Amino acid sequence: MNIKSIILGVLFLFMSGQIALAQSTGTEREITELSKKKWEWMADKNADSLAELFHDKAKFVHMGGTWGKDREVDIIRSGGIHYKKAEIHEVMVEVMGETAILWNRITLLAVVGGNEVSNPFMVTEVYVKQNDTWKLGDLTFSKLLTRD
Repeated sequence: MNIKSIILGVLFLFMSGQIALAQSTGTEREITELSKKKWEWMADKNADSLAELFHDKAKFVHMGGTWGKDREVDIIRSGGIHYKKAEIHEVMVEVMGETAILWNRITLLAVVGGNEVSNPFMVTEVYVKQNDTWKLGDLTFSKLLTRD
């Protein structure tokens, strides 16, 4: 093996890594923007857009229980839970092939059972790519003990 082959090999590896990093960063941005839209749709009670975003087998884990897509969409549509405003403090995204996991540290202002409440949460969102479209497969709220 000559020096030219080694240099070309190293350059190829470096360029491949840069392309993979750029794709990952682009996907992370895409997931972050999709999550922001989701919070806006929840605040606006845009149940139709949310129903399109949610995977048919999606699960939603709240302080009051766990349920599927249809119930979550119905709760949002009826105002059973009104996600008025999610103040996002921190976002982290990991992409693993056709799966993306996003963690949001938020303060959520919501109306639940007619009462306005504000709680700090770490929210985990799992997205899966289905037919070149990202679908939300899981949304889990974990209440934090401290406030921001």
